[in-house]
Amino acid sequence: MAEKDDYLVDILVDLGFLTSDQVNKLREEAAAASVGVVDLAVANKLLRPADVAQAKAAHFGAEVVHLADLKLSDEIIALVRRDIAKKYRAIPVAQHGNTITVAVSDPSDLDTIDSLQHLLRAEIELKVASDEDLEAALNKYYGGGGPGGGGGKPKQENAKMQQTIQELTESEVSITKVAQDDGTEVNADAPVIKLVNSLIVEAFKMRASDIHLEPLAKSFRVRYRIDGVLCEMKGPPKRLQASILSRLKIQSNMSISEKRIPQDGRIQSKVGTKLIDLRVSCLPTNHGESIVMRILDKEGLRLGLPELGFFTDDQQTFERLIGMPDGILLVTGPTGSGKTTTLYSCLHFINRPDRKIITVEDPVEYQLAGINQVQVNETVGLSFAMALRSILRQAPNVIMLGEIRDLETASIAINASLTGHLVFSTLHTNDAPAAVARLIDIGVKPFLVASSTRALMAQRLVRKVCKQCAAPYNIPDSELRTLNLDRSNITNANFMKGKGCANCSNSGYRGRFGVFEIFVIDDEARKLIYDRVPSSVLRIRAREMGMRTLREDGIRKVIAGMTTTEEVLRATVGDAE
Repeated sequence: MAEKDDYLVDILVDLGFLTSDQVNKLREEAAAASVGVVDLAVANKLLRPADVAQAKAAHFGAEVVHLADLKLSDEIIALVRRDIAKKYRAIPVAQHGNTITVAVSDPSDLDTIDSLQHLLRAEIELKVASDEDLEAALNKYYGGGGPGGGGGKPKQENAKMQQTIQELTESEVSITKVAQDDGTEVNADAPVIKLVNSLIVEAFKMRASDIHLEPLAKSFRVRYRIDGVLCEMKGPPKRLQASILSRLKIQSNMSISEKRIPQDGRIQSKVGTKLIDLRVSCLPTNHGESIVMRILDKEGLRLGLPELGFFTDDQQTFERLIGMPDGILLVTGPTGSGKTTTLYSCLHFINRPDRKIITVEDPVEYQLAGINQVQVNETVGLSFAMALRSILRQAPNVIMLGEIRDLETASIAINASLTGHLVFSTLHTNDAPAAVARLIDIGVKPFLVASSTRALMAQRLVRKVCKQCAAPYNIPDSELRTLNLDRSNITNANFMKGKGCANCSNSGYRGRFGVFEIFVIDDEARKLIYDRVPSSVLRIRAREMGMRTLREDGIRKVIAGMTTTEEVLRATVGDAE
């Protein structure tokens, strides 16, 4: 590095970052320690990494870029593959035609520039970033620190997990013995077992809802879903794949010899003083078995309605609906949109000693005090319909069905609601009015839907702006147009965005809440349902009654500074009217 130091030291002196006396002293110390002068100056805090970057940029006539201040889109990050970015330490920051602007730490490395032009098949425009800034960006966007996923989302690498992997690499343990263990005698200190335990513990500490273990052709990928976004971790070596999967299958009581069909199981694990359940799904794929573990923190479930994300007006409407003595309330949305959590919150709100509440679930995700919960078990014939038939003889006041899946279940649920029971359930539909069409489509008579349904609510989850790094955000006109907002009408708006901090792992978000679309069924809506009108007509009626769409509720929460435009646009669709 001495030759590179010579030109760099002169520039640093010319720019006033170092004095001649400092340089002379540094040269003596650097020669004695066999290190570079600039490296020694940075280590002694005489120079900042940003000062070195500025000197390099000045010498090559390039511009300095502060990557930490940029929010690079998925499309930009996708311009450079992960392996190329890591190998050549280059971050794409912009594209204009056939020219890609790339941030590097050493603009003097001509081999890197030539290689990038060849690999990217584009002209390269250089910008200079400090080593520190570049390393953080590589970790953030391509793996190694900060949450996110592939395709431009930041990735995470955990030091404890990597230490365990290193122990596995260096040790001479018998991997075959661990993989073929029948679970009766397990050494808790075995490296593979320690690695599996660390996967679970670290996922829980990072607030992940799912752990994805995915065998690929040449690697074994580990991803956590944090606040609804997949975050790729540094995966264990491919050679440990069979051992890790076998260990998880043993823990979840699956057959380790069966690799041809899907299997399901559960694991109970202790993290510190907390007991957590993991719902485990194993699916055969081309390159091995893929395992997904859903983390269920029984103690961490927040059951208050305000925590769900309701504004005061919607919360009052919802509290009135769930306080009714009979009828059906349906919560709709895709998988992972928080429907079950909403229903648990409803039950918690109305759970009193004078009410008997019974639930039928597949599976029972959280155990609630004072509530009778029934686990569906298809292998012994205990289906939703059979369980529902039986619990009606238990004289409940309130029934919760995990999901209405078929005509038999729907018919029994509707009959229960017509005989004095309050019924909660979920459906998979895109919006609230479409739930009516879904019920009729599976065979329920329109007059039964009309007479039993009290309200339909659709919901989605969006990420919260991190409270610790939230800062006022001057929203551009382009975003306002996307949200159909006029700047003159939002003078009291409080737009916020997270800058990224340790609390949110530099993502700018921490936690999630719901955006809602509540359709209260009135007499006019019942008549339309009875007449089998299309969902579009029913939606118009709902809007006339004052129903806010998912997008509109999301916009209210953007204006209030609770989330961002990107989150609302990602989770909702525009309203075609």
